[in-house]
Amino acid sequence: MLCQDNRQDTRQANSRRLTPSARSRTRSRSLLALLAPIALSGMVAASPFVSTGVQADYPVRDIRLIVPWPAGGGADAISRKISNLAEQDLPKSIYVENIGGAITATGLMQLSKARPDGHTVGVMTYDSIITLPRGNLVPGYSLDRMIPFARITKEADAIVVSKQSGYENYEQLIEAARANPGTVRIGVAPRGSGPYLAVRRLEAAAGVEFNVITYPGSSTAEAEALLSGEIDGAISSLGDFSGILESGDAQGIVEFSSEQNPSYPEVPPMSELGGNLETGSFIVLAVPKGTPDEVVSTLENAYHTAYETPEFQKWITGVGVTPSWLGGDEVNAWIEDYQQKTFTAMDELGL
Repeated sequence: MLCQDNRQDTRQANSRRLTPSARSRTRSRSLLALLAPIALSGMVAASPFVSTGVQADYPVRDIRLIVPWPAGGGADAISRKISNLAEQDLPKSIYVENIGGAITATGLMQLSKARPDGHTVGVMTYDSIITLPRGNLVPGYSLDRMIPFARITKEADAIVVSKQSGYENYEQLIEAARANPGTVRIGVAPRGSGPYLAVRRLEAAAGVEFNVITYPGSSTAEAEALLSGEIDGAISSLGDFSGILESGDAQGIVEFSSEQNPSYPEVPPMSELGGNLETGSFIVLAVPKGTPDEVVSTLENAYHTAYETPEFQKWITGVGVTPSWLGGDEVNAWIEDYQQKTFTAMDELGL
């Protein structure tokens, strides 16, 4: 009891020693302590974030679209076109940032590290889904860190030959390669790419051997090699060679598809020539893992609306690319199936 009385006397003494201004500050701090819980509860109620962390008025700023290839290529042009249309269904703009390098890994790793709030979207291609995961080429790169939400194109690979090569159709090319192994020069993207796998699968299926020459980067280098006579043919999409096809300096002789490409009715699909080889590329859109479902749905709807516009459909077929939509769960199931089939083919060829 004595100790308690002493503490009470001490507090009273200290209180008497406080100046008026000090006592005022003490009362202010006490009042703030009492009001803090009330203020915080009011902030929670007025916050634009709901319990899931989704911003009610998403998007609140412009959306960054990472294209993991240099500007000017096919993937860049398609991504820009559909995004220009998609932003018309959103209150904010979509701007493109080209981040090339490491066969799409540089740009997509930035995507995977971005805040998962729907304000960063990325473009994935064949290399993003097949080449990089297959070889574990870039430390830290993983599809598990991204959520694909839409596929907008699916374009087949094709063989394009130069006019000066002397080959007028697919049969002539194969006959020459069979008669003189290693003499027919075919340009493709580097080992691990879709076109590289396509030429090796074609060799195995047709029983021939080409002189395969690889060109890093976009198909522009292959087009230049065709024009200079450095190679006889090249493998990529018809859309990638649209310029030299339109000029008449080259012609497509087969497309690795089971369906006729309406943009190039003069180029037969492989199925028409008795084969069943189907290879090609595609464009898939993705967001960082952890992006709320409501935000992903908003983006998917905006891009789907853009995809269905007559303007996009006319434009995409005009550049020789096949529009092919898959959304949500469909695109993820398709990626899993595509990986399995492609990796099996690679295993069989020892690639």
